[in-house]
Amino acid sequence: MSQSLHLFSPSSSGVALPKHSLRFTPSVSTSNRRFPVTSFPRRCCFAIRASASASSDPKVLETENGKPEVLSHVTASPEPAAVSSDSASIEVDAVTEVELKENGFRSTRRTKLVCTIGPATCGFKQLEALAVGGMNVARINMCHGEREWHKAVIERVRRLNEEKGYAVAIMMDTEGSEIHMDDLGGAPSAKAEDGEIWTFTVRAFGSSRPERTINVNYDGFAEDVAIGDELLVDGGMVRFEVIEKIGPDVKCRCTDPGLLLPRANLTFWRDGSLVRERNAMLPTISAKIQHHLETKQNEGEEWPWKAVGGDRFGDIGETKNTVICWRRVDWLDIDFGIAEGVDFIAISFVKSAEVINHLKSYIAARSCDRMADDGISLLQCSDIAVIAKIESIDSLKNLEEIIQASDGAMVARGDLGAQIPLEQVPSAQQRIVQVCRQLNKPVIVASQLLESMIEYPTPTRAEVADVSEAVRQRADALMLSGESAMGQFPDKALTVLRSVSVRIEKWWREEKRHEAMELPEVGTSFSDSISEEICTSAAKMGFSILGKSNNLGVDALFVYTKTGHMASLLSRCRPDCPIFAFTTTTSVRRRLNLQWGLIPFRLSFSDDMESNLNKTFSLLKARGMIKSGDLIIAVSDMLQSIQVMNVP
Repeated sequence: MSQSLHLFSPSSSGVALPKHSLRFTPSVSTSNRRFPVTSFPRRCCFAIRASASASSDPKVLETENGKPEVLSHVTASPEPAAVSSDSASIEVDAVTEVELKENGFRSTRRTKLVCTIGPATCGFKQLEALAVGGMNVARINMCHGEREWHKAVIERVRRLNEEKGYAVAIMMDTEGSEIHMDDLGGAPSAKAEDGEIWTFTVRAFGSSRPERTINVNYDGFAEDVAIGDELLVDGGMVRFEVIEKIGPDVKCRCTDPGLLLPRANLTFWRDGSLVRERNAMLPTISAKIQHHLETKQNEGEEWPWKAVGGDRFGDIGETKNTVICWRRVDWLDIDFGIAEGVDFIAISFVKSAEVINHLKSYIAARSCDRMADDGISLLQCSDIAVIAKIESIDSLKNLEEIIQASDGAMVARGDLGAQIPLEQVPSAQQRIVQVCRQLNKPVIVASQLLESMIEYPTPTRAEVADVSEAVRQRADALMLSGESAMGQFPDKALTVLRSVSVRIEKWWREEKRHEAMELPEVGTSFSDSISEEICTSAAKMGFSILGKSNNLGVDALFVYTKTGHMASLLSRCRPDCPIFAFTTTTSVRRRLNLQWGLIPFRLSFSDDMESNLNKTFSLLKARGMIKSGDLIIAVSDMLQSIQVMNVP
């Protein structure tokens, strides 16, 4: 016999209920999310519904241990009827399907993996190898390559998803207004030795350039640096001291040798402090300027680009204090991402929530224009999520407001480590991960996770420990940069991330036990608050206590969601069992593939939860992904319900 527990909120039936008439458990505190976990008899069969009347008398159910539970209207739940359906009508990641068949629920990896695509991994076969190896998100970095090259990569990833059944999402990373080197004349790298003199210049060269000469993308570079400044390449991987300025040329002596990579970022320090006048300029516009631009554009005028740094930057404003600097190329890249339908756009050097809010408004407006032209419903306009890259002092100062405004965050440790003392980076990372989880936003830990694997087939022990710490902090995702974009061993680097993630997650479940984390309310309406309560309660049923299996022996959580919101709430709780997230749209399925513990499926379903469950059980059993007797907890954002039952 199956067992089920239903918790319905008034939002599903249209009945307006007073808040106090809905009871889940005795003395529930909604402020700190601490719920007592109740163990239900394995053979019991009951349902719980919210009373439609505030005056109705609550019933008391006596459980196996004799403790009463306050309930409203207890009714029987019938055995689910068998449903016959074609197993091909459900879409699931091929690698996950194999893992579930061979190793069961507990073997599934919870931490997601992001791979930066570059010359080493841009072919279809190479992308497929990454997908087989566990890549959940493919990142394209607009700092490198032309838009046509990125367009070809996007098309290959889409083809991979369509032909092979993957749900690999695409993240486009904007270049930002950082100062960086050029592409080294096409060379894959250059070695700077201790004491060597290198020239950084904005001069253009023909077919060849002088030895040890590097072009810089910012025309005012020579004016802004001073003799004695310390120049950091790629966050300090190589260091130089400015010793002479001759016109547009800046002569520098290498003080910390290392490998120079194409388009590496540059920062310079003076008297122990970061020179910030021209560092981390954002592609942002104020509300005043946005209105000005929209007005002028409506009048048929061109946007008033002002050339700064070789037409790479632009600015509008009345005084030095009110100028908002931004880059035309970033907006062109954003338009490109919208046109190509990428799943995420990552924004560099975010200083405030204003940047995110304006960008999201811009994306929504441009997406609606594009979809209207294509005859697509305007209700689907805002499908692109915005990821804030936390990589500057300003980002840390306004961290909470930036994350609240965004759809997720990236801990860009390379650039962040160039702006704060290195010893502060680990604590900053932990803080960012915690804030993202508290605010229910996915977080990616990035930069130099396995840097040595660009050249070597095995990582250092310190790198493995670094990856392990990010997994232990429960970050949603880990990201490879140069390791997968241009490294000699991209597949091996991905294998290391996957194997370390699985091992640390297993250790956490078996040895570390569950560590409670304060999760503040994030809902802005009564219905949202009910969804939070339901997901928190469902997730707690799936936690392991004192090294034992979870309270009910739950094998998996099922969530039926059209927007992905309830799946995200379950992921936020970090339950021990995997989360099967069923959604009706391909774009939502791909976006969910970034979040911790979610296994996204595309499945057509209705508002009838019993029918949905029967259909899902039939489809998954036919593919060998679940078996009779597995205990499932199911929640839904249509009916806002909890059901506990065995697979028939």
